[in-house]
Amino acid sequence: MRPAARGDGLARPYLALLAALALTVLAAEPALAWGRIAHQLVVERATSALPKDLKNFYRAHRREMPTLSPDDEATWTEGPERRFALERFGPFPFRDLPRTEAAATTRFGDAAREAGRLPWLVQESYDRLVERYRARQRAEILAEADRLAGLVADLHNPLAVTEDFDGQRAGQGGLWTRFAVRLPEALLGQLHLSVDVAHLIDDPHGFVFSVMRASYIWADNVLYEEDLASRTSAGQSDLYYEALRERLKPLVQARLELAARNVASYWYTAWVAAGKPAIETAR
Repeated sequence: MRPAARGDGLARPYLALLAALALTVLAAEPALAWGRIAHQLVVERATSALPKDLKNFYRAHRREMPTLSPDDEATWTEGPERRFALERFGPFPFRDLPRTEAAATTRFGDAAREAGRLPWLVQESYDRLVERYRARQRAEILAEADRLAGLVADLHNPLAVTEDFDGQRAGQGGLWTRFAVRLPEALLGQLHLSVDVAHLIDDPHGFVFSVMRASYIWADNVLYEEDLASRTSAGQSDLYYEALRERLKPLVQARLELAARNVASYWYTAWVAAGKPAIETAR
């Protein structure tokens, strides 16, 4: 039997220095699929996975990207549309899911509108990045690349692609914050992402759906392992997070590694689609 919904009171002295980073995320309904710490790791590693022509540009200007800037919180106030409840479109593996928002809305109506907009946001951001590359405007390239990175990273969180995103149906309320925000914070310093080099994505608009399906298969694992971790402690204590780290660190690391590679691949693919402009001289 799943445990009853739990409060989110938390004794976690080892996270004290990171508390301020979480305030923006925790102040409202869960929004991003990962907390700021996870997104920073993904973007940082993605810049290192690029081919040389792009790597030099992104590494030189990475502090101008909102995710890596200590002064910009704008990317952390997005709404719950940055999720996508795949179950609303039939059973796994969701092979009949339309590939455009218009087609999904026409076929599924309110179910499509209420599912979230995550795949459509990725498609839209990718298209904008292609145009930003063509215009060769540095600030716009970096801003859009950062926005796309956040969205692609969101695709890799199993909770972002299921209706039970917060554990509410399984009696594990508050799971979103515990898994996606607090756990990466607790793992800071232990997550050493090994990321393969970026690759060219054949179908950038269609690729998003294979990524979501691959993420979805881990949703039950997250629920199950968190359930077991909760049995070590009444409430979210240090003991609880120790158990959660032990059980879910491999999954979190694997998901973030793949996210970083796919972020770099989307950046690279958009650059190729734009004609490989010489962006090292971008304005």
